[in-house]
Amino acid sequence: MGLNNLKPAEGSVKKAGKIIGRGQGSGKGGTATRGHKGAKSRSGYSKKIGFEGGQMPLQRRVPKFGFTNINRKEYAGVNLDVIQAYHEAGRLSDTITVDDMIAEGIVGKNDMVKVLGRGEIKASVNVTAHKFTASAKAAIEKAGGQAQTV
Repeated sequence: MGLNNLKPAEGSVKKAGKIIGRGQGSGKGGTATRGHKGAKSRSGYSKKIGFEGGQMPLQRRVPKFGFTNINRKEYAGVNLDVIQAYHEAGRLSDTITVDDMIAEGIVGKNDMVKVLGRGEIKASVNVTAHKFTASAKAAIEKAGGQAQTV
């Protein structure tokens, strides 16, 4: 081995791509591979999301319908079978409030709670929530509990 045949280890040298826009002598000067004119040749160009080259974009071609009620209240639903399961596991006491449900992770801290009537409840519990369905309220009271609205 001599100084004339030394070379770096395989994979240690990463050859960068050809540097562009550094004058005519580089072979990539002038337009610097951007072509002639147009938005893509200019500095600061960034394509808008959904831009289709001037053609009417899809989100403007598709018809719109309906509306969103800005006064709508969204409720997080909690079914009776969930309350029963948590009560049996000892995670909820005989008096269940919205704060108890938040602490157990059944609902989020900013949610309004609506108790729904799926499943059955055997335990006599006092439930406090923002809303109740008629079937849920009837089932809770039939089991000997109370359904109180906040």
